[in-house]
Amino acid sequence: MTALTLATLDDLDRLLPLVTAFHAEAGIAQDDAGRRAALEPLLTGSPHGVIYLAGPRRAPIGYAALSFGWSLEFGGLDAILDEIYIRPGVRGRGIGSELLTALPKALAGHGLKAIHLEVDRSDEKARKLYQRLHFTPRDDYILMSRKL
Repeated sequence: MTALTLATLDDLDRLLPLVTAFHAEAGIAQDDAGRRAALEPLLTGSPHGVIYLAGPRRAPIGYAALSFGWSLEFGGLDAILDEIYIRPGVRGRGIGSELLTALPKALAGHGLKAIHLEVDRSDEKARKLYQRLHFTPRDDYILMSRKL
């Protein structure tokens, strides 16, 4: 089982290269200053979210970032899995599945009622993985965003 550790500010320098790699893969344009500004509150106890490291804390192989919200529909605290990343060299070994199995178990004990995630409609491999792990599509809904 892959270790899952709540990241703190002490982990920032190990986390930043992973986030940078994910953003490069996903085509997310953001500089290191912007990444640091987004990460630091989550690493210092912000009630708005958390980041978990996957693998050894001193040499993590991935991470999962969650943002918290409140849902009347789901009956309380919910989270959006904002980012999940596993280093390319260790993908295909079930580490992502382990993370997505462990996170709900860990967070349900803290009152979380639901976890949501976004997936590219054309990414059949990811969709099948998420469905296998009990994430279900909400066919009557689409995620819409407005950047401020």
